[in-house]
This record gives sequence, structure tokens and C-alpha cells, in this order.
Amino acid sequence: MPNGLLNLNKPAGMTSRQAVDLVLRWARPCKAGHAGTLDPLATGVLVVGVGAATRLVEHVQRMTKVYVGTFLLGRRSPTEDVEGEVAELDNPPVPTPEQLAAAAAGLTGLIRQRPPDYSALKVGGRRAYDLARKGRPVELQPRAVSVYQVDILRYEYPELVLRIECGSGTYVRSLGRDLAESLGTAAVMAALVRTAIGLFRLEDAVEVQHLTAEDWAGKLRPMADAVPGLPRVVLAAEEIARLRKGLAIRRPPPWPAGPEVAAFDAAGGLVAILGPRGDGLLGPLRNLTDG
Repeated sequence: MPNGLLNLNKPAGMTSRQAVDLVLRWARPCKAGHAGTLDPLATGVLVVGVGAATRLVEHVQRMTKVYVGTFLLGRRSPTEDVEGEVAELDNPPVPTPEQLAAAAAGLTGLIRQRPPDYSALKVGGRRAYDLARKGRPVELQPRAVSVYQVDILRYEYPELVLRIECGSGTYVRSLGRDLAESLGTAAVMAALVRTAIGLFRLEDAVEVQHLTAEDWAGKLRPMADAVPGLPRVVLAAEEIARLRKGLAIRRPPPWPAGPEVAAFDAAGGLVAILGPRGDGLLGPLRNLTDG
């Protein structure tokens, strides 16, 4: 069965789950799962793992993400975007480009971010957005996220366009909220495009609605694309046979150091993610072979 990664361009109005379901129309009985949710409002890169590649989704989620977000200043909504009821502030301040640049710089690094009330995070076993829609109080605690860079691409009040590089778990609409609040105003997100997840780029993405039974498998990228930064080892056939049984292999030092090692066969295919087990042994953390 096919195993690999699809770099999809998700259109606006489609949920990430719906995109996966379209893939499953052609991929069944293979499994499929996405790496990093995009809201229906958002477009752009959605990486979907198919077959054994579903076991590598968390590796893709760790990759740096790049977004282009469009915000409207002087406005507020409960969802922090234009999907909610938008209210204009009465005579809000109009920030200067210099003030915006300084505020954007203050949002970089390892920061504490309060997620939006309308999010999929759970509060007492319930989705936050379910509670918010019913008018119940939502208390989401700030959490640490990494924001590597925030650049202003365009500013013509009230519209502000930002390019954001960030780590997993960052809410872009909340970055816009916090930037505006630091300048005494408010903001809602009007559009969002994810232009990259690691080496998965928008310019290389496939239009999800154009996939067909005949061509979808040909769009798969190798599983190795999920782990470009891991140290590598090449295994012999007998070592791969042991891994398929869940057994460790003996690889006395020197071998690549680290908590995870990408193991390949002689043909260059990714067959497992290994971890050290002491005494010169490497054992399977994720087995990616079919039998």
C-alpha cells in the first residue's frame, strides 16, 4: 500500500478534517491524518500523512511554520477573526508604522500566549469553542510558544499584513490580538495563508480538490521528508527484519547521537525511527515497514 506525505493547498471554507476525508476517498484502506490544523478561514499548506507516514505526523508538527496573516485594526470579535461578530471600536488610536514594528518585535522569542476562547483546546474535557458558543466562561491559561520572526509586509490602516515564522501551538489570530492590545487598540484576523511547514512549501502544494483516483498516489512525497533533521543510519536487511519484530539491533558506537535516529534501507527508504537502549543497542520507536 502507498506510504508517504501529501503537501496540500487547503482552500478557504474547508476544514482540515474534510481535506483528509477527500484524500481517504482514494487512499482507503490506507489510513490518513493531517499535521497541524488549519481553520476553515485559512488556506495554504496542509501536510497529510498516508499509510505508515501517519506515524510521522508529530515530526511534521514540530517543523517551523510560516504564515501570512491579514488583520483589521480597530475591530474586535469573540473569535478574534472575521468569522465572529465584528464590532468597530469607537475612535481607536491609529498606530504608526514605527509603533507597529516595535510591537511586532516585542512578540518574538519564547513568549507566553493566551489561546483564543474559540479554539479546539479542552477545558474540563470540553472543547473551548463549544463552551464559548454556549456563553459559558472559558479560562485558558497562557502557554509558552516560540515566535521566531514577525515582519510587516503591508500596512494601510485599518489593514495590516504580517509574515510570521513560529513554532507549533502558536495561534496567529492571537498574535494579532496581542500586538493590537499592546498599542491600545484591537484587531481581528481577516485572512490567513500558511505558506510553509518546514520544507513543505505552498508553491509545491497540490490542490486538494483536484486529486483523482488515478493521480493521488503519484503526488506522495517520501516519508524521509518528515525527518530531514534527524541523524541517519543505513541498515542491512537482517537488521530491518529484527526491527519488524520489534527487536533492537546492535550498533556499537560510533553512531549518530540523539534521542531519535532515522533508519534507512539500502535503497534510501525510511524504515524506522530508532532510539538508544544502552549497551550499543538501537530499538524501534516507530516501525515504518509493512511486514
